[in-house]
Amino acid sequence: MKLRHFIAIIGFTITTLVFSQQKQITLQDIWTGEFRTEGMQALHSMANGNQYSVLNFNRQDRTSTIDIYDYKTLEKVKTLISSADIAEIQGFFDYSFNENETKIILTTKSRPVFRRSTLGEYYIYDIASKKVVKVSDDLVQEPTLSPDGTKVAYGFENNLYVKDLKSGKVSQITTDGEKNKIINGITDWVYEEEFSFVRAFDWNADSNQIAFIRFDETNVPEFSMDVYGSDLYQTQHVFKYPKAGEENSKVSLHLYNLNSKKVEELKVDKTYQDFYIPRLEWTNEANVLSVQFMNRHQNELDLWMIDTKTMTSQKVLGEKDKAYIDVTFNLTFLEDNSFIWTSELDGFNHIYHYAKNGKLINQVTKGNWEVTNYYGFNEKANTIYFQSTENGSINRDVYSIKLNGKSKKRLTQKDGTNSAAFSADFTYFINTFSSATTPYEYTLVDAKKGEIVKNIKDNKRLVEQLKGYVLSKKEFSTISINGNNLNMWTIKPANFDANKTYPLFMYQYSGPGSQQVANRWNGANDYWYQMLAQQGYIVVCIDGRGTGFKGADFKKVTQNELGKYEVEDQIEAAKQLGKLDYIDAERIGIWGWSYGGFMSSNALFKGNDVFKMAIAVAPVTSWRFYDTIYTERYMTTPQENPTGYDENSPINHVDKLKGDFLLIHGSGDDNVHVQNTMRMVEALIQADKQFEWMIYPDKNHGIYGGNTRLHLYKKMTNFIHETLGDKIEANRE
Repeated sequence: MKLRHFIAIIGFTITTLVFSQQKQITLQDIWTGEFRTEGMQALHSMANGNQYSVLNFNRQDRTSTIDIYDYKTLEKVKTLISSADIAEIQGFFDYSFNENETKIILTTKSRPVFRRSTLGEYYIYDIASKKVVKVSDDLVQEPTLSPDGTKVAYGFENNLYVKDLKSGKVSQITTDGEKNKIINGITDWVYEEEFSFVRAFDWNADSNQIAFIRFDETNVPEFSMDVYGSDLYQTQHVFKYPKAGEENSKVSLHLYNLNSKKVEELKVDKTYQDFYIPRLEWTNEANVLSVQFMNRHQNELDLWMIDTKTMTSQKVLGEKDKAYIDVTFNLTFLEDNSFIWTSELDGFNHIYHYAKNGKLINQVTKGNWEVTNYYGFNEKANTIYFQSTENGSINRDVYSIKLNGKSKKRLTQKDGTNSAAFSADFTYFINTFSSATTPYEYTLVDAKKGEIVKNIKDNKRLVEQLKGYVLSKKEFSTISINGNNLNMWTIKPANFDANKTYPLFMYQYSGPGSQQVANRWNGANDYWYQMLAQQGYIVVCIDGRGTGFKGADFKKVTQNELGKYEVEDQIEAAKQLGKLDYIDAERIGIWGWSYGGFMSSNALFKGNDVFKMAIAVAPVTSWRFYDTIYTERYMTTPQENPTGYDENSPINHVDKLKGDFLLIHGSGDDNVHVQNTMRMVEALIQADKQFEWMIYPDKNHGIYGGNTRLHLYKKMTNFIHETLGDKIEANRE
């Protein structure tokens, strides 16, 4: 007995000595970039298949360069462009080539509009002549070179324009564009946010036709946000935002012919009511345009081919789902105009090959796993390249497979998250790998053999740096909850002692199809969790029902009931974990951001006998306040499903609050409006519930800028200590 006690003292002494030699992570470390990883910026595979370009920035002389590297040797071949050699510009921070790589669009200035959209200053660089042409003296949107490189199309003040690069002549395609009424060729707010694209126009292969979507948002209700700024009077930002059940933009499809200079509407041979056009893309045939039409419930998706020469249309594919259909960018046309399509038809997301007329040729991939990225098709080798979860839902690997579904091969070897950037001819790919224990590594891989040709870049410097800090292993496991094995990770204090008890702090996002439990390298929050662990907390994350990459049934079980099953899983998980000897069941907290904030609020209210505290950042507090496309995809409309909206929205359960609650929002959030928090605050007040809250003036959904993130995380950390950490100091003793 005495001997065991003596050994324990020695062990404690050694452990204490080791920890004293290592640094504790601080919030300043996290939010001043102390743990920044090295990467490869704006990688582009050149059409010759042997080279790739990268954007480099010299911080000393502040010049931008596009440098060309050889895939095989990884040696720099040449500098294609240097801002130092272009008198008209001081520098650039992004670039894109036209199809034949004779010209490059350089981005020199940029100002965000919403999440994906920007207004910018752009120049066209001619590689042969080394001359530059400014696209416009105005800040414009989405400049796109024609395939032959002779013209550039762009959006400005809700209209479309085309500039002839040889003559300099600008032609205005549309004239009816007007703020908060008509938008031509650029998506409205809700399309941009939920269908994840901004450029709603496309050049055909012959560079003589432009197809575009027109948005008539005249009848869409307006939302306004005060912008406080620094002037004596605030201003107001007013924009069209369709909340669930309200009117959407009326969309129509149009064609501009550069030869006739005429715009005409394109129609398909079916009348749609209250519909979306989530994708348009020209096929390899210059007169054949592909367009996807979707009903408002988003459970029916039709693929149409429109012949702009004969003005005829053909529906080649139609899908229906009992819940909803995810729209992707994976549609790929082969040389014979057959096409690749991805779908959850068999219950998991897989690759399908269809003939030009829409007849199914074959299902290329099969199995109880998900295709998570489609990289492309090598015509010469008759091979498809893709990323999947076949090696476990928390991992990602790169695979190749023949078009007929045979000869599947795993091309990456390390377990973790692998993603590929292929050379244009699919001879090589640059693999980006990371795991929970390995920061990003970039390697050149032979796409046929799956063998590493060369190491390009790693983050060994960061690995060495982190050895100086107290860190814990992120432990992956599963937990059986409500009949499902849910993925989970756990971070314990480095000096964890199973004979002690620790407060439990849970993180989740939980939105449909999302994933937080993944075998990948740290984000900023992971360092925060490490910091909390070293301060005496056990931190856990669980992906409950409704999250992604475990099949359609698992993901879509929450249909019409957002916030029911996901909340039940988090509450039950907290109960189970609270039974562990080393967890203090009286000190369990939960937090989340956006959908995660919606969840943490619900968990605290509905699980008031389980959770002691919750933090909700930028939460949806009622699905009635959120946009049409996202909300109705999972809930239909509030007119059709009022109980689904109201019974699972935290704003209607404030009377159940018993624990400590911190509510945080940015007043300039154009996505999840601060209205959500204001209405929640009023409901809490009327229910006579005490709580804490914080508003960040003029900050959007990301709540960042200047000292903002550091302040936010100090606020949350202090709240955690005040509500969960009352016994931590005693526990350390």
